[in-house]
Amino acid sequence: MDKKMSASEIVRNFDEAIRNDDIYAVYQPQFNHSTGRMMGAEALIRWRHPSYGTQYPSDFIPVLEENDLIIDADLHIFDLVCRFQKNCIDNNLPVIPISVNMSRHDIFNKNYVDEIERIRTRYGIPVKYLRVEITETSAIGGTELVTSVMNKLHEYGYLVEMDDFGCGYSSLNILKDLPVDIIKLDMKFLSGDVGGRGGIIIGSIVQMAKWLNTPVIAEGVETREQADFMKSIGCNYIQGYYYSKPVPEKEFLEMSRQIEHEKMTRALSLIENINAGKFWDPESLETLIFSNFVGGAAIFTYKKGDINILRVNEKYLEEVGMNQSEQDIIHSNIWDTFEDESKAIYEDTIKRAISTGDEERCETWRTFVTDCCGEDKICIRSYMRVIGKAADQYLIYCMVHNITAERKNFAALYDSERRFRFASEQANMYAWEYMIDTKEMRPCFRCMRDLGLPPLVKNYPEPAIEAGIFPSDYADMYRDWHRQLEQGVKELEAIIPLTVSRTPFHVRYTTEFDENGKPFKAYGSATLVVEDD
Repeated sequence: MDKKMSASEIVRNFDEAIRNDDIYAVYQPQFNHSTGRMMGAEALIRWRHPSYGTQYPSDFIPVLEENDLIIDADLHIFDLVCRFQKNCIDNNLPVIPISVNMSRHDIFNKNYVDEIERIRTRYGIPVKYLRVEITETSAIGGTELVTSVMNKLHEYGYLVEMDDFGCGYSSLNILKDLPVDIIKLDMKFLSGDVGGRGGIIIGSIVQMAKWLNTPVIAEGVETREQADFMKSIGCNYIQGYYYSKPVPEKEFLEMSRQIEHEKMTRALSLIENINAGKFWDPESLETLIFSNFVGGAAIFTYKKGDINILRVNEKYLEEVGMNQSEQDIIHSNIWDTFEDESKAIYEDTIKRAISTGDEERCETWRTFVTDCCGEDKICIRSYMRVIGKAADQYLIYCMVHNITAERKNFAALYDSERRFRFASEQANMYAWEYMIDTKEMRPCFRCMRDLGLPPLVKNYPEPAIEAGIFPSDYADMYRDWHRQLEQGVKELEAIIPLTVSRTPFHVRYTTEFDENGKPFKAYGSATLVVEDD
């Protein structure tokens, strides 16, 4: 029978327990609830004395902390984890990232980070297989120190997890001030009904984490209902008894051999995790998110050219304007607001979304007429994704952004073509606009006149390369520029010889980003290089 050790017995037996590995690690796996695959684990400290039996962490950890022994215990667990990972690597066994706890006492020890790095280096474990967990309460009152520790861990390449997030009283400040890579969300919020106040708070935290592009692991998930709830709000990563209790090393190794693995990715798109059927329940979390946590959005059905708007949120009405109500939008025929060209673009985007299963985007001009505001023509950028299907009818989720001011400013440049023509002729300059996601290029009048380009060039830059505007020896470089634009580079410039005459031009790109920080457009120019006499 297990017998609880006294504080003095814990201290007296500590060194021997370290030497004999009576203090050891157990592993609680972490799963992606959407795929059922394992994507990590947390190492937890345990103590089994040969005479006294199992000792509970809640009994011995406070004693170790009071007697300045917890640092040695934590370093011992880190060593055991490295030893385990080394065995997996050497024997070609699956290697899964494992998180190791760093206590408040460890944080205040200025040598602790260097010590764990020394252990990792000695075993030769790639740093990608180790993560460090710091509890939220450890950061309270000492964010400067914790930030410096995190920065040092980042310098060595460790990912840092904020454990027990939501337990403290400064969660928002912690999230704002500390360079956290992963949030571990305490599920005590869901001790009651998942749809209650706790559920609303957790939903808000997950959304904030998405905006920060920070993955969230829900810790302490015990039921299918909790796991499904977290998945519905965009948190797929689960740790808790629903999937597995903490298990000994051998059992964990066997699990890792039998269960498929996957890497943790950054925050998932909200739309991928919405339960479309719950949009019609005014009390559902999906409705809460639709109404409060996304921008302007609408839900409509599409069937053989017919569109039926089912729902719009308040932010949609703000984007569209014209003092329309939700009922005004729902009872109207959306196609009445489109001219033929814009209607074709919009419907083609819907069909692409159906075909690809991905989010598709377009920009269309639409004319709205209301009794109070009269008539107005606005340009709307729409992002569409299919979230449901029944026979040949599709349920579409559409986010919108009013870009009328932006497009009118651009149109004003084209309306002043005479002045622009004069200026560009004097400057020996060509200019164009490049849409990054569609690879469409709109050239200036001079590009069309001198280089024979059409008003719209698709699959750019290939047609320009094929036409010899950009010489073959610069083709790969220019293609790479456009890959960099997709990745979000802000500016590019170089001297490039253009056309068969290889006349040197100073070619430059400047990137424009949307409200989410995603690159969507670049402005290009080529200015003749005039050599001094």
